[in-house]
Amino acid sequence: MRAIAAETTGGPEVLVYRQAMQPEPAAGEVRIKVLKASVHFADIKKRKGTKGKGKPGILGLDAVGIVDKAGPAVEGFRPGQRVIAFVKGGAYAEYAIASVKLTFPIADHVDTAVAAASPIPSFLSFMLLQRIGRLEKEETVVVHAAAGGIGLTLIQLAKLFGAGKVIGTVSSMDKAAVPLQMGADCVITYDKFPHYVNELTADAGADLIFDSLAGKITEDSLACLAPYGRLVNYGNASGGPGSLTTSDVHSSCRSLLGFSLGTTRQKRPEILQAISNQVINLIEREAIIFPRIKEFKLEDAAEAHQLLESRTHTGKIILHITD
Repeated sequence: MRAIAAETTGGPEVLVYRQAMQPEPAAGEVRIKVLKASVHFADIKKRKGTKGKGKPGILGLDAVGIVDKAGPAVEGFRPGQRVIAFVKGGAYAEYAIASVKLTFPIADHVDTAVAAASPIPSFLSFMLLQRIGRLEKEETVVVHAAAGGIGLTLIQLAKLFGAGKVIGTVSSMDKAAVPLQMGADCVITYDKFPHYVNELTADAGADLIFDSLAGKITEDSLACLAPYGRLVNYGNASGGPGSLTTSDVHSSCRSLLGFSLGTTRQKRPEILQAISNQVINLIEREAIIFPRIKEFKLEDAAEAHQLLESRTHTGKIILHITD
């Protein structure tokens, strides 16, 4: 089968287009003929060697495709069924393996590019808002990295679930248009964002802040987090850790919460199964949309990585693998 693999760590140039062995599903797994797959910052970290150990191999976390073969003891899935899945062993290939616990049927009317863009942003955003952040009606929400695929999905779902005011932060105001189109009430840059969040909330602060950046952004977020507010960290795209003291949280009754979709896929996939019907329903009825999807051929995966690393693209980047 055709695949993109990184035999060593490094820049986009280490991604090699080559033939690979077609994988076989084990008990409780299905093999999927991959139609399209998303490109994520986690793929870049793995390629660089900053995430995981050993050679990176075939990258890719999620995909849309057609069930090709079911392993032993698999029920509820059949060859020819259209699904989205969190895969193991990489999605940048013609075929991928996924546990049935992390494979979800999706209606044929959903555009294939949209289906490819949806798994991580939709499942992660739903978890962050409903299970981790516990959004309540009319609360003020801050979404860092608002122009990315997850940021744009968080904005849409926060509004759908009843948030009062949604404030997005971006690196440059050149990225502000799409978050505003997706429902953000206002968009600001990271520069002095605590001041502007406090100003926009009459010094009340934000009730819920979603932070995928860590580092100084985490530290500064506490300066505009309301009493009883929740700061949810779900990534460290800035590359560095943030620091705080216990007095930053306990005396103000504020909470610092963490969540990893990767850890949840590995250790508690049943949590994602429990919300899957709700999430898939949101995708199928277009309650979540994915604007500005940029698509590359499988063999052009290095260009896709270069674009994502440049942080100039607003929206999702996907690979077209098979028709």
